[in-house]
Amino acid sequence: MSTPSDYENIQIESTLPKPWEEEVTFNDVLYDWMSRAPWLGISAVAHVMGFLVLSLIPWNLLSNDEGGEINADIEQVPEEIFEDPPEEEEPPIEEEEPLEEPVLKDAEISDHNETDDDQDYESSEGDPDFLSDSPFDDKAFNDVIGIGGGAGGKFGGRFGGRRNLRAAGGSGTEQALKDGLEWLANHQDEDGKWDSDEFMKHDPPNDQCGGPGQPEFDVGLTGLALLAFLGDGHTTRQGLYREKVTKGIKWLREQQDFEDGLIGEKIGHSYMYSHGIAALAVCEAYYFSKSPLIRGTAQKAINFISRARNPYAAWRYESPPDGMNDTSVTGWMIFAMKSAEEAGLTIDSQAFTDGMSFIDEVTDKATGRVGYNTVGSPSSRMDGVNDQYPTDKTECMTAVGLLCRFFMNQDPGEDDIMVRHADLLLKALPEWDPDGLTNDMYYWYYGSYAMYQMGGRHWKGWNRACKKAVLESQCKPGASRGSWDPIGPWGFSGGRVYSTAIGVLCLEVYFRYAKVLGAR
Repeated sequence: MSTPSDYENIQIESTLPKPWEEEVTFNDVLYDWMSRAPWLGISAVAHVMGFLVLSLIPWNLLSNDEGGEINADIEQVPEEIFEDPPEEEEPPIEEEEPLEEPVLKDAEISDHNETDDDQDYESSEGDPDFLSDSPFDDKAFNDVIGIGGGAGGKFGGRFGGRRNLRAAGGSGTEQALKDGLEWLANHQDEDGKWDSDEFMKHDPPNDQCGGPGQPEFDVGLTGLALLAFLGDGHTTRQGLYREKVTKGIKWLREQQDFEDGLIGEKIGHSYMYSHGIAALAVCEAYYFSKSPLIRGTAQKAINFISRARNPYAAWRYESPPDGMNDTSVTGWMIFAMKSAEEAGLTIDSQAFTDGMSFIDEVTDKATGRVGYNTVGSPSSRMDGVNDQYPTDKTECMTAVGLLCRFFMNQDPGEDDIMVRHADLLLKALPEWDPDGLTNDMYYWYYGSYAMYQMGGRHWKGWNRACKKAVLESQCKPGASRGSWDPIGPWGFSGGRVYSTAIGVLCLEVYFRYAKVLGAR
């Protein structure tokens, strides 16, 4: 056993620093303080919250003591306010066009003129700040070319104005126009289209219209009906029938192939006609609305037309093109592209030059007759289908060629061929035949717009005959009131919707677009 004396001389040494030798640096202190800072912050917040809770307790209600109350207010130290230098005032930002077409409530229509611009009809309306009498002057020229355009300014005679060109139609034309548009409005399907062969489903069971067309023409007929409404000033933004127009344009957009831009399907030869007419309607609708949704559809439709043109030539039935051209299809394509140009879309301007070169190629310089696909050839007929309608009673292709020349800014005062065109039209004036042999309403449409541009004796003679033929042939009683019977060379294909839309367009010739070269 060891004794206490065994431990008396033991010495214990340690490598740890002595308390008085331990060195504490500033970094150590800072680290220790920072490690405790969150808890100090939490403690501070807890004390403040506790103080606030206590201050909210109604102590006076808990005590019967009516002694005085001591209110302690903590005076906040006022913060120093720094004033920023005044900012430069930025110009107001204009709101972008909405992507969806606006739906407006029908405006109240008065039977009396209540404006101060000498408008005679209740349908005369428009933007008074945008009325102009200038013909085809930059953006002041007509709104849509071919079937379209506004006389005197962007909106022109479609919306009334100082000149009120609607009155030029004379007695009966205004009511006939209204009846025609009402019939078209009553026979539009809910999805927006006009049904070529089943439009009569909108009629009473005991009073249904006859005259169906062929089902593959729904796209073209919808475009044609829309052009009739647009021509009278009904757009996706204004007009009594703006909802009809909006639905129709929406339906056409839904029929477009997203990749190649074709509106409709490639069925037979009709699809090129249908696409051209539909493209014209969409371009005109975009001109008025500036909707980006419609712009995309219109641009794709025009791109399809550009690709369908034969190199250094014109158009016919096929896309891709097969080298064949004809005046009828070419006319629709030129007018659609001209409308696109006025709407600010991208076009191939060479198409105008090459298209008119083809018109020149098929024009008989001696007689002035424009041929269908060769020099001076007659209008097209289908063997065994509509070949009973005589081609010597019509100058349809000559009318197409004359109108194309006007919209390519050719002047009859400088080019005698245009006078010879018009002289031929005067020899084949419109005349309604109950048997339909002379009822080429396709010719009446093109002839009306071409002769209106000629003016003078040519227009006077044509207008007298055409107005008589159109007004006297319009149906009056029952469900067919306002329409035209489809008895003519192309009534079998377009039916009553076609003949009615064309009839309305003929009545709109007085105000749809201005004189290209001024009044004559």
